[in-house]
Amino acid sequence: MSRTALIAGVTGIVGINLAQQLLANGWQVHGLARRPANNIEGVNFIAADLLDPSALRSAVAGLKPTHLFLTTWLRQPTEAENIRVNSAMVRNILQAVSHTKSVKHVALVTGLKHYLGPFEAYGKGNLPATPFREEQPRLDIENFYYAQEDELFASATHHLFNWTIHRPHTIVGFALGNAMNMGVTLAVYATICRETGRPFLFPGSATQWNSLTDMTDARLLARHLEWASTTPAARDHAFNVVNGDVFRWSWMWPRLASWFGIEPAPFPGHATPLEQQLAGTEEIWSNIAKSHNLIEPNLNNLASAWHTDADLGRPIEVVTDMSKSRKFGFLDYQPTDESFFDLFTRLRHDRIIP
Repeated sequence: MSRTALIAGVTGIVGINLAQQLLANGWQVHGLARRPANNIEGVNFIAADLLDPSALRSAVAGLKPTHLFLTTWLRQPTEAENIRVNSAMVRNILQAVSHTKSVKHVALVTGLKHYLGPFEAYGKGNLPATPFREEQPRLDIENFYYAQEDELFASATHHLFNWTIHRPHTIVGFALGNAMNMGVTLAVYATICRETGRPFLFPGSATQWNSLTDMTDARLLARHLEWASTTPAARDHAFNVVNGDVFRWSWMWPRLASWFGIEPAPFPGHATPLEQQLAGTEEIWSNIAKSHNLIEPNLNNLASAWHTDADLGRPIEVVTDMSKSRKFGFLDYQPTDESFFDLFTRLRHDRIIP
C-alpha cells in the first residue's frame, strides 16, 4: 500500500530522524515547519505555522497524507500557556488535514512528563512508582500532554482514524537548535571542558548519579513510530519508548568523558547545573568554533542547558517499562552509550564539534 506521511515538526530531533526512517522504507514524506530547512533529500518541505489555522489549511491543501505524525511543541512560560498553545497546535493540524479525508492514522509524540508532571511541578508531589507503565492513571495536575491527547481522542472519534501515542524518555539524536537536546548539549560542554581545562563535572543530582535510568535513541523512536502506525495490533494504544537498557550516570559519565579524551571530575554529591557552568561561555565557544573551523559559532544554537538540568536534576529514579511494545511485537534494542557515541561521531564529522 502506498504510504504518505505528513510530519509536523520535521526539523526537530524526532521529525528529522522519522523522515529519514520513512524515506528509507519507500514512503512519500511531507514535512511541516515554521522555518523549513530543506536539508533532508526527498522531503517535500512546507512552511506553516500550526497556530495559524487559515494559513495551515492552505499549506496542506492538495496533500493526501495517509499518516500524520505530530512531533513538535512550543515551550511557554507557564503550564496554562503550554496547554493553550500546544493543544491548539494539535487541534489546528487535525482540523486542517480532516478536509483531505485521507488520514488513516495519527501518531502523537509526548514524553515521560505524562508520569513526572509538567515543568512547573517536574518530579515532585505524589508520583507513580517506577517503572512507569502506560496503564498508570494521569496525575491530578494540569499537563499539556493530557490536553494534546484529548484533542487527538476527540478528533479520532469524529473523523474515524486510528491513533497511537508515543512517550519517549530523554531523546538522544542528531538535531541542531532543538529545545530538548541533551546529547548535543553534553558534547558542547565536554568540548569546552577539554579546550579550557575546566572539570567535566556531572551537573545533576545525587539521585540521578546513583539511581537507575534509561533514555531513548531518536532512531529507535523513529522505528517505533513507523512500526506502530503500520501494525494493526498497535492501533489506539499509548506506548512508552526507550532503548531497552538501564544504567546509572555514575557508570555513563566516565564513558562520555573517555570518548572526549578527558578525565571525569569526582561527583561532589550535589547538583552543579549546566546553566551555571555554561554561563558566560558564549565567547569561549565562538573562539573554539573559529579555531577548529566549526560551522556553528553560536553556543545558544546548540546547547539547551535548562532541559539537561531538568532531566539530570530530578530527585527521583526514572525507569520506563517497555513490556507493552514487546508484547505487541516491537523488539528493537539500542545500547544508550552507543547512542551517545554515534551522535558524537556525527557531530564531529559534520564539524559541529572538533
